[in-house]
Amino acid sequence: MYQSHNQSTLPLQTCVIKIGSNVVTQEDGMPDFSRIKSLCTQVSFLKNKGIKVVLVTSGAVAFGRKNILLPEKTNPVLKKQIWAANGQIALIHTYQQLFSELGHSIAQILVTKEDFRDRKHYLNMKNCIEGLLSQSIIPVINENDTVAITELMFTDNDELASLTAAMINADTLILLTNVNGIYTGPPELQDSKLIQHVDQQTQDLSSFIQASKSSFGRGGMLTKLNMAKKSANLGISVFIANGKREAILNDILNGSAICTQFEPSQVKQSPKKWLAHGEQYYKGEIRINEGAKNALFSNKISSLLPVGVISYSGDFEKGDILRIIDERGNRIGLGRAEYGIKALIEKTGQKKQKPIIHYDYLYLFTHE
Repeated sequence: MYQSHNQSTLPLQTCVIKIGSNVVTQEDGMPDFSRIKSLCTQVSFLKNKGIKVVLVTSGAVAFGRKNILLPEKTNPVLKKQIWAANGQIALIHTYQQLFSELGHSIAQILVTKEDFRDRKHYLNMKNCIEGLLSQSIIPVINENDTVAITELMFTDNDELASLTAAMINADTLILLTNVNGIYTGPPELQDSKLIQHVDQQTQDLSSFIQASKSSFGRGGMLTKLNMAKKSANLGISVFIANGKREAILNDILNGSAICTQFEPSQVKQSPKKWLAHGEQYYKGEIRINEGAKNALFSNKISSLLPVGVISYSGDFEKGDILRIIDERGNRIGLGRAEYGIKALIEKTGQKKQKPIIHYDYLYLFTHE
């Protein structure tokens, strides 16, 4: 069932590469400079092939830990903030120096989850990254750990990379970790086999994955699996691969990599890509009747009209993400509000009104 599929050479144009903590650190948690240098050389190889590359990199905390010794009893959140604030400087300086030697310029972008929640922030960030790429500059993105509060932090950089790939309409997402991909059991066991190809028909793989997290990151393989599936569903080719392997990016490019590849489905429109990742960012909720639900799920292109709205909650404005539920409270989709809660109160249940969610800004969960 999990046979190897021969990979063909990728039609790569725009690629988001996520470099995990365990890739850029040694076993003792200190930065692995030789590995970072190797990856920069490989990225340079892709760039010289005309491929646009965005890096989402972990490692700031590791660099900070190397530079600053903190008392054991220091608050864990404060400890991470201090290490991240200090280490981010050293991390970005390392990338800048290495890429400069290879003839490439970089730019640093620090983001929080809030930047993806607001459509204006989102579009500003998208325009900035696309502007950098148009000038052949490599955007190096990381979460702003110094200001992110726990409930608004990304699950890990896999989520950030997945969001970024969707935002800039990348055709490929590469998640580099310290194992070859997803296995049928713990990777260290001899009986475990690498799952090399995942398509829309592949059974749920989550049962194979241990719930353990990496030593120096805060995410695990389950997050990678979930983000890979979501990205592939949006039409993005996804690879989970071992960043410790020599020339792994070159191998992915020529189709010879030993890794897990997720086959993409049909490409979705840009607004729907934004909405697909909006489950945690919605500002309001709308309950709709059965008639409206049937209209949304029919083959006919339908927007959500106020006449089909039963009730609503939240304090939202035009442009905010809304979650849509049916009469029984089941989650059925996400959409962008065409107007705020005050206008919806006036229009609810009325015919011949402007849609509260236009079809172009509607994402139904059956797409997943």
